[in-house]
Amino acid sequence: MNSVWQQVTLASLPLHQWRGASYLHRIVGSLRSWRKQSFLMQWADPIGAGILSALIIVTPFVSTELIGWLLGACAAYWVLLTVTDDPSEGHLRLGLTPIHLPLALFWGVAAVSAAVAQGRAIKVAAFIGLAKLSLYLLLFALMARVLRSPRLRSWLIGVYLHVALIVSGYGLRQWFFGADALATWVDPESPLAKTTRVYSFLGNPNLLAAYLIPAIALSMVAIFAWRGWLPKALAVIMTIANTACLLLTQSRGGWIGLALMALVLFVMLHYWWSPYLPKFWRYSALPILFLGLASVLVLGVIFVPAFRYRVASIFAGSGDSSNAFRLNVWAAVWQMIQDYPILGIGPGDQVFKKVYPLYQRPRFTALSAYSILLEVTVEMGFIGLFAFVWLLLVAFNQGAVQLKRLRELDNRDAFWLIGAVALVAGMVGHGLVDTVWYRPSVNVLWWFGLALVASFYTYQQQLSRSEDFNS
Repeated sequence: MNSVWQQVTLASLPLHQWRGASYLHRIVGSLRSWRKQSFLMQWADPIGAGILSALIIVTPFVSTELIGWLLGACAAYWVLLTVTDDPSEGHLRLGLTPIHLPLALFWGVAAVSAAVAQGRAIKVAAFIGLAKLSLYLLLFALMARVLRSPRLRSWLIGVYLHVALIVSGYGLRQWFFGADALATWVDPESPLAKTTRVYSFLGNPNLLAAYLIPAIALSMVAIFAWRGWLPKALAVIMTIANTACLLLTQSRGGWIGLALMALVLFVMLHYWWSPYLPKFWRYSALPILFLGLASVLVLGVIFVPAFRYRVASIFAGSGDSSNAFRLNVWAAVWQMIQDYPILGIGPGDQVFKKVYPLYQRPRFTALSAYSILLEVTVEMGFIGLFAFVWLLLVAFNQGAVQLKRLRELDNRDAFWLIGAVALVAGMVGHGLVDTVWYRPSVNVLWWFGLALVASFYTYQQQLSRSEDFNS
């Protein structure tokens, strides 16, 4: 059974053997002689970190067009690095990991889905969606490579956390001084109709909540990863500010993501510290912690009316206007899936906007499926959903495998891995009831989280076993 799981999650995938047999890998290093003569390319990975830093810094503040140009720069730079690499340095230099395989399948399904899309206008929109997906996958490839350096990994995480502190700080300012709602985010007939929902620079509370989930996960683990009292104090301030700002978005999907992120984070931290805990705390720490968190939640529901109403509305079904809207959209999307079950309607939000009006119910216009699982399925069918779920399984399994390895080595970089796995889980939790992933400011962070998990991959143990067997 364990062997089957390892095969499904690619835990024992011999990537070093793939390198020797792959035709695709032969393009690697075709311009390596030029790179050896280039002064700038001696600093290839730091330059890549600089480009990624620029992308992370500007995403909450600028237009989608500028982000698109930066994504194009990241993609072009990854291609340059790939064709100038020395093939003898292997796949680790490229950042190639088991996570790349389900991603390749995911892209392949999207390409086929775009090719078979029906109608000229829809096919054009599908290929535009495929181009956008390709840019994000190449962004992941560059990140997975650059983040292998512990120094650059720490730098990029620090850049994001400082930008997120500015974003959450402005959101807290909106709470204290008020902010105009840019859309109808609260049922006008609810008791919270006049309540401020902060949105900071992102223009939407749900989008801000999705942006802050990774910030909370990484700032919490930064308390343990950063050395010195001042950095640790800064990490505490970041955690408090990010968490408070997310709660003030009143995004129910964000709260679900936050809860799932915290659950995964605490379980992994307990696993990390369990060898050092007394026997009582080894078995009692998690139950006591979760009981305490549940008590805080109950007290919040009892004594904070706004929180009580928002939590209760999650279970109100169609009695809440936001719930009713999503339920009607999901019903229409399910009809679309039934008509296009294998490969979907084609990748990209533009395709959805063209096809959904044919299925929508009166007064329920939508720009997306409001669920990442439904969105993937309607765009790329059940084959695309399979590739996406496989990607999640491989990523979470890699997180568990590498955490075990780092614990055996007592490597403190494991805290960043814990934060990465937790943020991926939290974003999935939020994505179950929303599709804010398709906004660049959040999509960049999704691939950043996956790349962080991938950056810890090592094949040394599998390689040594293979060599022992062959000898």
